[in-house]
Amino acid sequence: MNQEKALSILKSGKNIFLTGSAGAGKTYVLNQYIQHLKERRIPVSITASTGIAATHLEGTTIHAWSGIGIKDSLSLGNLRDLRAKKYLKKNIDKSKVLIIDEISMLHKKQLDLVNEVLQFFRETDSAFGGIQLILCGDFFQLPPIGKYRETNRDKFSFMSQAWLDAKLSICYLTSQYRHTDSNLNTILNEIREGEVSQNTIDILSTNNDELEDKEPTKLFTHNLDVDRINTEHLNSIKGKKTKFKARIKGNLKLAETVKKSIMAPENLELKIGAKVMFVKNNLEKGYLNGSLGIVLKYNDDGLPIVKLLNGYEITAEHEDWKIDDESGKMLVSYQQIPLRLAWAITVHKSQGMTLDSAEMDLSKTFEKGQGYVALSRVKSLSGLKLSGFNTITLEVDDLALKADKRFQQLSYEAENENSDEELEKLAQEFIKDSGGISNKDEIEENKTNLKKGIKTKKRSTHLITKEMVDEGLSLKEIAKERELSLGTITTHLIIIADKYPSTNLSRFKPDIKILNKVKKARNKILKESKGENTISLKPIFEILKGEITYQEIKLSLIFL
Repeated sequence: MNQEKALSILKSGKNIFLTGSAGAGKTYVLNQYIQHLKERRIPVSITASTGIAATHLEGTTIHAWSGIGIKDSLSLGNLRDLRAKKYLKKNIDKSKVLIIDEISMLHKKQLDLVNEVLQFFRETDSAFGGIQLILCGDFFQLPPIGKYRETNRDKFSFMSQAWLDAKLSICYLTSQYRHTDSNLNTILNEIREGEVSQNTIDILSTNNDELEDKEPTKLFTHNLDVDRINTEHLNSIKGKKTKFKARIKGNLKLAETVKKSIMAPENLELKIGAKVMFVKNNLEKGYLNGSLGIVLKYNDDGLPIVKLLNGYEITAEHEDWKIDDESGKMLVSYQQIPLRLAWAITVHKSQGMTLDSAEMDLSKTFEKGQGYVALSRVKSLSGLKLSGFNTITLEVDDLALKADKRFQQLSYEAENENSDEELEKLAQEFIKDSGGISNKDEIEENKTNLKKGIKTKKRSTHLITKEMVDEGLSLKEIAKERELSLGTITTHLIIIADKYPSTNLSRFKPDIKILNKVKKARNKILKESKGENTISLKPIFEILKGEITYQEIKLSLIFL
């Protein structure tokens, strides 16, 4: 399926799984759809399974957005506590579209929990509370982190009940936009098909030339290697180390689980000039889990001030990771500066990135899909320095392989299910049902405001009337629908006629006899007004001795 067709299906309001190979443009299509929604003022919640992925869409993690955090289950008490949080209720209640990117890394239990939260908040049995659900990702990439001995069958979200209940239409993108190298494309396609040739093995075995980039991004499969590289770079910087130790309170056994679930190290060491990454979402302070920067200095309290890649300077203050029981009592609290060193990253954290060049050591690959994710980060083989790989590096999960073939088949069916005309009709119905705008002039005005960064103003009331006029409704029907007087609606028509002269208002034109009488009275007033162009309705009404109503006078002035 091409991007244009996929975008049309997204606009139709159907629940969607958007997939395709790395570099097929999944994030591009998502961003196009997000822009479409914003221009029409349809509330959209943009999330991802990881903080890194969320940064690509300027969103947040689905765990934070839904309030599920790191939980595996939710009791009725948990759900009530979540609904009591005003910011959660406000976000969930107003959303018309929920996007979850990198769905391959979201555990099936967590997708079920998101569904449970939405149904509880919105008080409905409809899947995901009845809002449009857009899942995006590629199951050949990394699977979710699970418990010991859990298989991918136990973890993949497409095995969840929520996935089935959502009745997703599949949009499988087939074009390639990231990889400009046909040899790299061939290698990646062979890995996806589960049939790696000897030629591919030979190419990768000899691809160890030095890169032009002297400091390429380093990718490793294990945190141990990443920690070693980051420590070496930190030690190479002159200056004093500043240490930050996490403060842990409550159940120490539960604290161990928390430590494994977050990226903020218990003992953090920094220097001025160190490359760092934020590891928690804090929209109010201006950073997300995955935001990169450099330690610029320390403030008077000894806290690091980080200069992000976008130039913003942010003070990294202590954050709190905690788990409460059903009554809201704190069970464990983990407080730490939300940073970690970032000269090297794991393959896991690289998912969703596009790199001009990268240096990789895949000799310790332990999970099917890791090699595919790593190799697909670069645009071409010329930007790749591969120091080693093993047999698992070039393998993908068998269940993912089987599912992918089924997704391709379902995508073909979705592509032919509706014509372009039918999809456009569904799109317009979805905009209306979502409370969005469809008026072209208003959309263009909103586009301009979005580009300028101007906050969207409340919809002009006359534009709402214009939409109903365009739909063919009578003045009485519009007044009844909007619960406004006929006089108010007629005043809207005067504004519409002035601002949007191409709008067809001919059906509201009064009888020619009425028009002539109003015209005669208006001309008399203009003659006596000595150049005044503004005419109120009352003098005309008085000249005509009440023979013509204010409503008829208003309508007449539109056509004079």
